[in-house]
Amino acid sequence: MPSHLSADRPAAQPPGRGSVDALISQTRRLKGDVDAVRRDAAGEESDHPRERWQRALYDLALHQLSDLDEHLAQLRDGPLPTEAPEPPAPSQGSLLSRVGSAEWNLLTDEASWSGELYQILGRDPAAPPLTLDELPSLVVDEDRPKLTAMVTDCLVDARPIDGEFRIARRGDDVRTVHMMGEPVLDADGSTASMWAVLRDVSELRRSQRVVSETRDSLHHRQAAARSEQRLAAELQEAVLPPWRGSLRLPHRGPRTLDLASRRLPASAHTMIGGDWYDALELTDGETLLSVGDLTGQGVGVTSNMTMLLGAVRGMAMAGAQPGQVMAWLNQLLDATVQPALGSAVCCRYRPATRTLVWAQAGHPAPLLFRDGTGRVLNAPDGVLLGATSGAVYGQAEETLQTGDLLLLHTDGLVPGHTGSAAANLLLGLAPRLAGDRTAEDCVRTVVEEFGASEREDNACVLVARVMS
Repeated sequence: MPSHLSADRPAAQPPGRGSVDALISQTRRLKGDVDAVRRDAAGEESDHPRERWQRALYDLALHQLSDLDEHLAQLRDGPLPTEAPEPPAPSQGSLLSRVGSAEWNLLTDEASWSGELYQILGRDPAAPPLTLDELPSLVVDEDRPKLTAMVTDCLVDARPIDGEFRIARRGDDVRTVHMMGEPVLDADGSTASMWAVLRDVSELRRSQRVVSETRDSLHHRQAAARSEQRLAAELQEAVLPPWRGSLRLPHRGPRTLDLASRRLPASAHTMIGGDWYDALELTDGETLLSVGDLTGQGVGVTSNMTMLLGAVRGMAMAGAQPGQVMAWLNQLLDATVQPALGSAVCCRYRPATRTLVWAQAGHPAPLLFRDGTGRVLNAPDGVLLGATSGAVYGQAEETLQTGDLLLLHTDGLVPGHTGSAAANLLLGLAPRLAGDRTAEDCVRTVVEEFGASEREDNACVLVARVMS
């Protein structure tokens, strides 16, 4: 916009109709392309903050292109005459109304408004246009000083006007108006008049607020997720067993089991899940081994996991056998306000007789490897944790031999396979596991075989080799 226009400067000629039509065609093609991209990216609508933010941005871009189309059409067709009784309304959902214009002659105190300006300001087209002194009467009280300062700077210091203010129309309809204007100077360099263009930007600002609010919501949610991940990790590190490497127990006698374990995270970056394992040397010299999973992710499931492991350890230390531990654990989870449904296998190893006593609840049975072959241990009766109040769990016993390898795992260890299919793939590692000297070597073999594959959920594996 040129500044300090001269009062005798001839009016600018409108651009050629053909060139404006070409711009309109380009705008409509671009609008169609944006709309097509929006539909491709939309898919099923979600209430996730990122999807809401993306939809808001697409809507804003389409609205602005629609309004550019209308403004170019107005530029091609010219302004409406002041005496027009009712200028055409903008299209539904338009962010911008047609642009209105005005000029105020300071020498004669006359004002001239275009027909669009009457509509923007909500004035009767038959009424005389307001003078500069009368214009603030339409503006809300809080914004009047802003308008006065803009007009004063323009008239006194010949500064261009570029600012927004709110107007109060009939029926308590408050609208936001953007005003751009410049002084028109006479031959002596004094301000002879002021002209301006105004447009209603209420819907534009509303749409921009939606984009900002959805972006802020997304940022807050991401920050909360990061905070929850940090808290869950700190809680896990403080109270839960390490998720990789050898499980070093405070041996009170001869070392009877060589233990190692690993937790394999999901391929996608997710919060801490509910898969867990644990090993504990009991006061009577026996060893508790347990593996399981809880539903959910984040701090909540970590708290439930902490409660569960504490309960299992406490029951085992009190002398409860695996079947009784499963029954009491089921009652504990069933009695909570929000039961943490899941599955588990609990084992108790008696080194004096090399006996493994175990029970399960909806969980894969342990695998036993001996002399280069492997098999699934025959499962006792069991039910899903939290599914049946007062459930009774059976126990199974297995006599082990020196050099035997016991493998406990959660569902999801073998990506894309569960149940017997996953067990068969793990059993296929028997020849390789037979050549591994330590439990840590065996875990490394399992991870090399299945750890690199894409997995949807976290998984845990625990290996125990009988030492003597």
